[in-house]
Amino acid sequence: MRSTTPASAPQHRTSQQRHRRIGRGWLAVAAAALGTAGVALAVQPSDGAAATSASGYRQDDLRLDAEGIQALGITGVQARVTTASGRDLVATTGIAVAGTNRPVPRDGYFRMASTGKALMATVILQLVDKGKLSLDDRVDRWLPGVIDGNGNDGRKVTVRQLLQNTSGLHDDLPGFDTPQEYYRHRYDTYTPEQIVARAMKHHPDFRPGTGWSYSNTGYVVLGMIVEKAAGRPWQEEVESRILKPLGMNHTYLPGTTSTLRRPHADGYQVFASGERTDVTEQIVPDLGGYVSTTADVNRFFQGLLSGKLLSEARMAEMQDTVPVDKRIEAFWPGGRYGLGLVNRPLTCGGSYWSHEGGEAGYITLNGATDDGSRTVTVSMSTSFNDLDETLRQHRAASDLVDRALCDTSSNR
Repeated sequence: MRSTTPASAPQHRTSQQRHRRIGRGWLAVAAAALGTAGVALAVQPSDGAAATSASGYRQDDLRLDAEGIQALGITGVQARVTTASGRDLVATTGIAVAGTNRPVPRDGYFRMASTGKALMATVILQLVDKGKLSLDDRVDRWLPGVIDGNGNDGRKVTVRQLLQNTSGLHDDLPGFDTPQEYYRHRYDTYTPEQIVARAMKHHPDFRPGTGWSYSNTGYVVLGMIVEKAAGRPWQEEVESRILKPLGMNHTYLPGTTSTLRRPHADGYQVFASGERTDVTEQIVPDLGGYVSTTADVNRFFQGLLSGKLLSEARMAEMQDTVPVDKRIEAFWPGGRYGLGLVNRPLTCGGSYWSHEGGEAGYITLNGATDDGSRTVTVSMSTSFNDLDETLRQHRAASDLVDRALCDTSSNR
């Protein structure tokens, strides 16, 4: 039940209010409907030529991996592998709209959800490079009195801890657990102050710096800090510092527009009752609400890891990681969290960098080699309420990312 009253007029909402749905078992699709609706399959390289990658992972491999994910009951899957040469392998499978034979678009828009945390972290680190703020700044320097009450103390929480999810700030985020709640609350909006106030009703999960816990609330606070340090909305900082320089022309914030640009696959949530609901239309918090494409997500990680966005010193700080907690490790086996960036091991040795995103109806996994020369993004237009189904989905998508990076990472 929601304890915060929605704002009376549309306002910016906070980062990732609903990422917790993954932890709560939010992720959905109806396998039965797929069987009756039919499946459309499209596999092709971005330049239209018959393509293979530079090494073992080829177009057919990507197609088979995408089909394996879709077979778990995912309505639609689109996956893209971007190589150093600029050639892309692209596979789509499933359907864009349940009950039709409409194929999943190969350049479809989707909600990137918590992948937006990597954008926020990059902006923060750029501001550090410019001397606008410090990672060791306490929250109270920028937002006096905002983190306060029930043992929460902004004088003890640093910017670095917010970025690394070691602040201890508790999440108490709006969401929906049934189709009825979705229809009732899909257009609700909340201010950052309202979201932080919800968290302040709880004691911290732990003392700052003594543990790790995924905190969307922490990234809400970071957005507020960026606005103070930069003197303008954090969205404008993301636009000018990341999206425009990298040419991410298909990444945008819908604001209070509840629909996605076309083309896109509709997003579906399978609730605990087993009911599949089209949840495409909703207003999502701004940072979690970024809409993008597989090409743009790959472009971001390629630009970030190749050194186009941050100095070497800031990149090193971003990649200074700590272990994640046991709950999240179920999704990220062996995972470690840096500053808005996740490090995960590769089965062939070494590791890769990523930040997945989970929103009702849309789940996205991604990965990039250390130098960004090879990037992978897979977007799935189904999320499940059931935890076991969610884990199977994540493992299958993680396997795709691992195979695509392992089979080609040493041969560009």
